Amino acid sequence: MHAWRQVEVPAVPVTPAPYGLPETASLVTTDARRLVPVGPARGEAGLYVCGITPYDATHLGHAFTYVSFDVLNRVWRDLGLRVHYVQNVTDVDDPLLERAEQTGADWRELAASQIDLFRSDMEALRVLPPQWYVPATETIGEVVELVETLRAEGSVYRIDDPQYPDWYFRTDQAAGFGEVSHLSREQMLAEFEEHGGDPHRPGKHDALDCLVWRMERPGEPAWDSPLGRGRPGWHIECTAIALNRLGSEFAVQAGGRDLAFPHHEMCAAEAMSATHRPFALNYAHVGMVGLNGEKMSKSRGNLELVSRLVDTGVDPMAIRLALLAHHYRSDWDWTTADLEGAQRRLDAWRAAAHAPRGTASEPVIADVRYSLLNDLDTPTALAVIDEWTSAVLADEGHDLAAPGEMAAAADALLGIAL
Repeated sequence: MHAWRQVEVPAVPVTPAPYGLPETASLVTTDARRLVPVGPARGEAGLYVCGITPYDATHLGHAFTYVSFDVLNRVWRDLGLRVHYVQNVTDVDDPLLERAEQTGADWRELAASQIDLFRSDMEALRVLPPQWYVPATETIGEVVELVETLRAEGSVYRIDDPQYPDWYFRTDQAAGFGEVSHLSREQMLAEFEEHGGDPHRPGKHDALDCLVWRMERPGEPAWDSPLGRGRPGWHIECTAIALNRLGSEFAVQAGGRDLAFPHHEMCAAEAMSATHRPFALNYAHVGMVGLNGEKMSKSRGNLELVSRLVDTGVDPMAIRLALLAHHYRSDWDWTTADLEGAQRRLDAWRAAAHAPRGTASEPVIADVRYSLLNDLDTPTALAVIDEWTSAVLADEGHDLAAPGEMAAAADALLGIAL
């Protein structure tokens, strides 16, 4: 499936060795719970960011995720790495089917319309498109093949239900299960139930076992397979997509913090059971974005939509700056003050970028790079450019090349077109 239009990334002058920048990016990962290098110093880096379930438009919680890991993509590319970026689309799942039934829409048409809207939102925010943009409905064969591999390993079983004998993954046999999220069993059970799991279903070997193949129900989409006519479960879809494009031991699997369990934990366990090798080497998650004191989510209906803001005339670069003003691991509430402050910052940056001269850009770009290499510290990176901007607008500049170089750096490293 086509993702969205490619974003042109300008070249930025190389920071000289004396500045002592790290050779690799580092993140505080969910699995390590400390600052660790992510991605190699040279060569290739694999990035898998879990995509949308397309039953509603892109809200700012989604945007925070994709903009945050877009910065990681840009930082890796700035280091000279070849980035292999994969994003899925969960275009067949219970929430989509339920919304289609509620609205009287065809589920395929609803998915297609929301995917198109998501594309336009990502283009507006200048998010680099993934190399592979993969809908679940195009990977049925891949999922079935993976489940069959797990079946041969004894890692899946068919539940004893004469009406719907669904297939489940055995978490009790999965090596390392729990090492991504570090939750207690009680916490896992609560998170599992909250995020679409079925811990109380009779006949399961373990309450935490997850669905990998759902047998056909009346009125639901289904595909023929050796497992019986049905459709994929949620977690197995991402596991198959990632393994078949990035292989095992790719650099980072990423998403919102609410995906750490069960989704990323289950993906890691399924992959390890099938390949006997680690799935991702690192797991990184963004914080939750709230509105009026509650987490922004489709289920609650308390959404601020990217498309709605753009339609009212808001500059997408101001939206992106408002998101980048918050550290990717922080929880925060969206307010109109975020947007107003971002617009003022954008106006100032643009004024400085179009000044006839500016203060030296080399140390400023070095500081921006250092901030981003150190746990994607975008608030500090913005503050560094703010300081440069203030000096330029105070007419303290003398370097004719500086404004153009700083504009290129803001675009290439932060995705802000000036």
